[in-house]
Amino acid sequence: MSEIHAVFERCREERRAAFIPYLTGGDPDFATCGRLLEALVAGGADIIEIGVPFSDPIADGPVNQRAAARALAGGASLSAVLDLVARYRDRLGVPIVLFTYFNPLLAAGIDRFAERAQASGVDGVLCVDLPPDEAGELIPALRARDIDTIFLLAPTSDRKRLRRVVESSTGFIYYVSRTGVTGARGELPRALIKEAKRARRKVPLPLAVGFGIHSPAQVRAIARVADGVVVGSHLVRIVEEHAGEPELAELIESEVRELASALR
Repeated sequence: MSEIHAVFERCREERRAAFIPYLTGGDPDFATCGRLLEALVAGGADIIEIGVPFSDPIADGPVNQRAAARALAGGASLSAVLDLVARYRDRLGVPIVLFTYFNPLLAAGIDRFAERAQASGVDGVLCVDLPPDEAGELIPALRARDIDTIFLLAPTSDRKRLRRVVESSTGFIYYVSRTGVTGARGELPRALIKEAKRARRKVPLPLAVGFGIHSPAQVRAIARVADGVVVGSHLVRIVEEHAGEPELAELIESEVRELASALR
């Protein structure tokens, strides 16, 4: 049983969904980012997603794009993010999922990346622009090192894609709450609850829902039909608006605690 799988098992026993916050690695700088990761755990994170900054994102909205740009300007890279994970993984005590694009992995070399990810303590990898049909090299490299391979399902996924995602995923499946890019929205899509419930019945793995979730009410609504709730852009915006302020970590911890409390 992987660490990620164990978290979902524990949450199931506690009759609640897992809370999975996201931050961009190296934003606003690596020292601050490390403190923010600790704040996520203090606030109630069950699993943490760390984004690998990339210069040409296609799944990220403006908030996460600006975070990636800030991190890259400060010297962030795949290697630096893995170093960050290595420094904090043990003290955090929760599984770490890398949210990345394929180009950085390809540039590093798939086997070399998998080796470094394992050594750093990465528990799972979500490569958002790599469909399972094209992941023939990445999946075995990660599986051989006991790293979960996480893939996306979307409202537009047909039966064939759902089957392929199920076959290729371990740990959990990430269900995109809507078509488009990341970013908080005032309301959840009307059909989301019905679609997520239908998807959950068809997949044997835990289903985590993300993209656009930002309020306790939305977290609570998603938790009724999913095994995990992902909140990203909302937290990244707080980092953007309060970077440099001494109370930033406290603000993040407080916000995570409020969101996570909606699951209990």
